[in-house]
Amino acid sequence: MEKSNKKFSLFDVILSVICVVFVVEAAAPVASIGNSQYFWWIFMIVAFLLPYGMISAELGTAYVGDGGLYDWVHTAFPKTKWGARVSWYYWINFPLWMASLAVVCPTLLGILFNHRFGAVSSLIIQLIFIWIVTVIAFYPVCDSIVILNVSAAIKIILAVTVGILGIYYVIRNGFVNNMAGRTFLPAFDLHSLSYISVIIFNFLGFEVVCTYADSMQKPKRQIPQAIVIGGLVIAAIYLFSAFGIGAAVPTDTISPDTGLMDAVSLITGKSSGFLVRAVALLFLVTLFGNMISWSMGVNSTAAYAADRGDMPRVFGVRRRRHDMPVGAALASGVVASVICLLGVIIEAVSPDSSLFWSFFALNLVMLLLSYVPVFPAFLRLRRQDPNLERPFRVPGPVWFTRVLAYVPMILIILSIIFTAVPLSFDRATLSDYLPITIGSVISIVIGEILIWWRDANRKKSGTTV
Repeated sequence: MEKSNKKFSLFDVILSVICVVFVVEAAAPVASIGNSQYFWWIFMIVAFLLPYGMISAELGTAYVGDGGLYDWVHTAFPKTKWGARVSWYYWINFPLWMASLAVVCPTLLGILFNHRFGAVSSLIIQLIFIWIVTVIAFYPVCDSIVILNVSAAIKIILAVTVGILGIYYVIRNGFVNNMAGRTFLPAFDLHSLSYISVIIFNFLGFEVVCTYADSMQKPKRQIPQAIVIGGLVIAAIYLFSAFGIGAAVPTDTISPDTGLMDAVSLITGKSSGFLVRAVALLFLVTLFGNMISWSMGVNSTAAYAADRGDMPRVFGVRRRRHDMPVGAALASGVVASVICLLGVIIEAVSPDSSLFWSFFALNLVMLLLSYVPVFPAFLRLRRQDPNLERPFRVPGPVWFTRVLAYVPMILIILSIIFTAVPLSFDRATLSDYLPITIGSVISIVIGEILIWWRDANRKKSGTTV
């Protein structure tokens, strides 16, 4: 078994945080709720990003390893099924997300080459994207450090570019949307609330970087430093890019999958051209960076859970040379490919459907579900291991840490409801929500079946974990 000798510097870790957590393609859906997005961005930075970042820093430095949030939940609640559920929800979100980004690739390549791809060629492009990411996941994360660093740098460049272009557009033409003071007040309509989950999603992923601990020079020092510095940078660039999109694109025309490109096209007054094509190319590179950075953490977590009997054994299959979890990676590639094939059928039946948002919203629900037990696990581990060394410790008295844990957890639960549950029963709402609701239920049921199967096999063999 050969381990990589490469190690992340602090700068590498900070860029990895930005690459993992900052999601360029998720800024457009949030901008579609109008100026109230600024309230929700700031509110979520204070109420979610800061508490979640500090909790991740404490758990990630106290419980260093490849298990990430699964390890935290399993350690806190070892005799329950929550560790198994978390590992399943956390893993299944990844192929769903990969499929949603694969759907965007033909659009971006169409802009680059000024060509409209048909159904078959689009599917081929989607599958190529999926399997490039899958194969790269066979190698240690440090072997991909150049890709992660370049992707992080491009994300920052894209966000800053969109923000600057938004300012340029306002100076020349004024704001395209109504900027009256009342429009900045928080909106509580179902449309706006359903996109709050996207803001939370935009802040998730700090625990992925914690699974890179073996590749860091000084993980117990680098993890909290990178989370703090990276979190501040991410918050700033999210707000700046949100302004750029909100300033130049009419709220009611923002597309969830091409909103960023729409902003650049509108500001420049061209649907093609050098700048638009350059942004499309950079955007495409960031999609690879997103998937590669998350695949390392998600696959490691799934393999770690499989080793403890909480995921099917195939997820624990590792490559001998580098000890990489190839079983989990291959499973992700297969599931994402099947989802894209299903997307072709959906698009043939309903050409107006937004495959990106359907797959992305389902990915959102499953990922958010995996985080719900993390916050009570944090409180439980504080009580369970009071004498454990914690290189970084969330400051404050017991009541304060409880508030820091329960507020983000409640926000996650509410965002899941607003994203996956149709709260009205008119035809338009049902058509938007039912695919997400049904997909979420199916994903949860499959997870419960796998857990039941695991328990049945344990009883049959007389083994326990």
